[in-house]
Amino acid sequence: MTPRVKEILGWYGADNPGTLSNLARLLNHGRLGGTGKLVILPVDQGFEHGPARSFAVNPPAYDPRYHFELAIEAGCNAYAAPLGLLEAGARDYAGEIPLILKVNNSDSLTSEREPNEAVTSSVGEALRLGCAAIGFTIYPGSAHQFEMFSQVRQYAEEAKRAGLAVVIWSYPRGSALSKEGESAVDVVGYAAQIAAQLGAHIIKVKLPTAFLEEAAAKKVYLEQKIPIGTQAERVRHITDCAFAGRRIVIFSGGAAVFDDNKLLDEIRAIKEGGGFGSIIGRNSFQRQRKDALKMLGEVMSIYEGK
Repeated sequence: MTPRVKEILGWYGADNPGTLSNLARLLNHGRLGGTGKLVILPVDQGFEHGPARSFAVNPPAYDPRYHFELAIEAGCNAYAAPLGLLEAGARDYAGEIPLILKVNNSDSLTSEREPNEAVTSSVGEALRLGCAAIGFTIYPGSAHQFEMFSQVRQYAEEAKRAGLAVVIWSYPRGSALSKEGESAVDVVGYAAQIAAQLGAHIIKVKLPTAFLEEAAAKKVYLEQKIPIGTQAERVRHITDCAFAGRRIVIFSGGAAVFDDNKLLDEIRAIKEGGGFGSIIGRNSFQRQRKDALKMLGEVMSIYEGK
């Protein structure tokens, strides 16, 4: 085990050996294994947005096996998906890549004004499938946020007792926030702090903008001259918000953007700002396979410092 991975594991002193072993599985696997960086393939969009919106642009992606193979061939640290997708390939690809079971999900058939998620699987099913971790989405700012906070605490505690790591997707959203505020640096930083307080080992957030949503927060940012002018500075601030960088923070790849230069510039900013990596879904599986492998290879090269 590398000194960097040992250092990261040392931040989670309250966890049992089983949980630390599974966190180490994630950190030690794939092309970036041992570096302390992570690139994860998440495929929950079929559930969240519908199959045609997710996969029609690249029809082979309708097949659940496609995503296992893409994550394995690219050298990703892990593959994250809801229950059905993992069940469709976990046996055939057993032991080839760490799995993260997304235990709650929503769909796009109802209003997103106050987003909520239904629990769609369990810690027991994560164990049955040989997963290294569970994933859970929360929406700070939603009218349902307190229900989700209570659920994630219940599932996080159960997962940790079972020796699994916990990944929290923390996405500010809801009528309490403006659309611009969903990715505002003060709000994203708050979302990262909430996820850390709820017991996440790995926190997934969106890349923040320089916009400041909350008046009280804006006053502090200006008075304290918190540097947020560049993307790298904003990434560093978000990691500071997650226990001074002592929790793993990874950043969403966002909606499909087929401008590689823009995407790779964002990756460079994440690395420069001290972020721990990326979780890239639509920008991976909505590309032709060869193009996805090329892009993911370039992303990993940046995180390797090449």
